Amino acid sequence: MIKPAAELARKLGNPCADTELFELALTHRSCGKRNNERLEFLGDAILSVVIADDLYQRFPAAREGQMSRLRSRVVKGETLAKIAREMQLGDYLRLGSGELKSGGYRRDSILADSVEAIIGAVYLDQGIEAARRFILHWFAGHLEQLDLNISLKDAKTRLQEFLQSRRVELPRYELVSVEGDPHDQTFHIRCEVALLEQPTEGRGSSRRQAEQEAARRALQMLGQEA
Repeated sequence: MIKPAAELARKLGNPCADTELFELALTHRSCGKRNNERLEFLGDAILSVVIADDLYQRFPAAREGQMSRLRSRVVKGETLAKIAREMQLGDYLRLGSGELKSGGYRRDSILADSVEAIIGAVYLDQGIEAARRFILHWFAGHLEQLDLNISLKDAKTRLQEFLQSRRVELPRYELVSVEGDPHDQTFHIRCEVALLEQPTEGRGSSRRQAEQEAARRALQMLGQEA
């Protein structure tokens, strides 16, 4: 059963006084024309600016490329979905019957989009400073974990560079299977590395995510932390 939006608003510290706007932020496009897509678009832009500003202040010695990679790491869909789960946001989403039956309230993409839509609603209702305050509160743990001394390259890039440095054949990724309905798929990837006797495997909601997981496991088996 879908929980009332007012309950979520109270849990989050009442970020949006306009109750209709807040409910709209929780309404997926599967419900019809009146949905949160426009708020999501706006929230995505506000989030990017606020995080960029925080990184600029937080890392005064960081170069442009470093800050860009840090921002990408913070605002990526996986991080947004994790924050949505911390809010238990799935319990409050308004979904069409098809999405509801297929478990859309658990899907990373829908959860991530809804967080951005809430940010957009807060901005329209309370302004940029209120939006900044809530964003930095919600993302505090992820921002505090950032470290310029830790490599921000993804696992596939690191694995490729590791093998190139040893003049070894590059890894081969093979799609083993795709399971689930078209809107809720799980990809199964196998990664063959010349330095390993056995291939590694990865699973994810996209082919890229599954390849990254397989590459991470290969790096671990090669003694390289991923």
